[in-house]
Amino acid sequence: MTKGRLDIRPLTPDRWEDLAALFSEAGAYSHCWCTWWRQPSAAFDAGCTKGGAGNRALLRRLTDEAHEPGLIAYRDGRPVGWASVGPRRDFGRILRSPILRPGADEDPDDPAIWSVVCFWMPREERGRGLATALLGAAVTHATQRGAGTLEAYPVDTGGERRAGSGLFTGPLSLYQRAGFELVPGRSSRRPVVQLALARG
Repeated sequence: MTKGRLDIRPLTPDRWEDLAALFSEAGAYSHCWCTWWRQPSAAFDAGCTKGGAGNRALLRRLTDEAHEPGLIAYRDGRPVGWASVGPRRDFGRILRSPILRPGADEDPDDPAIWSVVCFWMPREERGRGLATALLGAAVTHATQRGAGTLEAYPVDTGGERRAGSGLFTGPLSLYQRAGFELVPGRSSRRPVVQLALARG
């Protein structure tokens, strides 16, 4: 479980330097700056060059334009974790994916459907309940901004241990504990889960 006072806030321009310190020179993971879901492959790969300058600039622009592209967690005032959450239509890779994209009867541009697509935290912070806290904050954040559904794309580990780098979307068990339900008719290899949010 987490120790110390935990505070989770949207990423706003005044918190940018906190996120930059958390991600460090690696940009979280291999200069991604948590932009993989937001860009086509060629643009993302180009953004990874020059120390991730392009991907960093994209996330900085989204932050400066008040898109609140995710949530940053602080423990006792020190940044310790991150979750990327926003309207599903902002994550082009989901909409283009043959496995994850919405069904034919769904509106891919529906502003009421939000997605939580990534978690990141330093190795020393893992296994201490931080992902659970970040997911709970993502539910609250999406609800407060008018979302009706929060969607996610977990990894079904089948109870086996996996490397942290392969679990950046979160394990299925994390979402099941939070009340998310499997979307029927999707791939059993890569499940899609949703949580209906209480409005108003």
